[in-house]
Amino acid sequence: MELFNNGEHVCLVFRDLVSGSEAVQANQFLVFDHQHAALIDPGGELTYSRLFLAISRYVNVKNLDYVIASHQDPDIVASLNKWLIGTDAKIVVPELWERFIPHFTRPGKLIGRTIAMPDRGMELQLGSIALKAIPAHFLHAEGNFQFYDPLSQILFSGDMGANLCPREELDRPITQLDDAMPYMDGFHKRYLNSNRICKFWVNMVRGLEISKIVPQHGRHMEGPAIGQFLDYIDKLQCGIDLFTQDNYKIP
Repeated sequence: MELFNNGEHVCLVFRDLVSGSEAVQANQFLVFDHQHAALIDPGGELTYSRLFLAISRYVNVKNLDYVIASHQDPDIVASLNKWLIGTDAKIVVPELWERFIPHFTRPGKLIGRTIAMPDRGMELQLGSIALKAIPAHFLHAEGNFQFYDPLSQILFSGDMGANLCPREELDRPITQLDDAMPYMDGFHKRYLNSNRICKFWVNMVRGLEISKIVPQHGRHMEGPAIGQFLDYIDKLQCGIDLFTQDNYKIP
């Protein structure tokens, strides 16, 4: 699905590459600008072959500029070894996870191929734009990033905003947050760290012009749902806010 296309700059989401109920649904993203392209959170073995074919309709896959991993989870980057072989791309990973990522590939394969994102974030030059890697630590991974495209004003938000909705709804944007809450609330209460971290994140992203929030799982948000989501996250009690001694008992 095209999220944005002005003829020279294109943002795509691939939502249906994991079939059946064996694994959680996951989205993959391609940002293309003036013959340069970045693949964000490419997924694992279940997505590789179909994703390779899908993005080849838009770019010469061998010439991808970047394969980007927001964090270390298998549904984010378990297919890393195949992208290393099939492309000349730089592999962009959080600095915190740089020494863990090699477990997805063979010894020596990452030498000269990685760009480590420092905790403060960074910009990645992609054609005419600077794709922003912005910090989202502990939401949910300890070293975690989201990616903001300043031209389309899309925030690729990783697990923030995830909603495990029915597959037939995936291509329908969320415009009112209440529609997605049954598929969103429980996930955020368990996977996000704490309200303190949530508030830091909300304060940061309120400074961005955002046309869409596009998570790694489920439907994307636009229109009134964006402000409603920020208000929801700002007040959310989650993670360690909800745990007590009752959660720590020897079975």
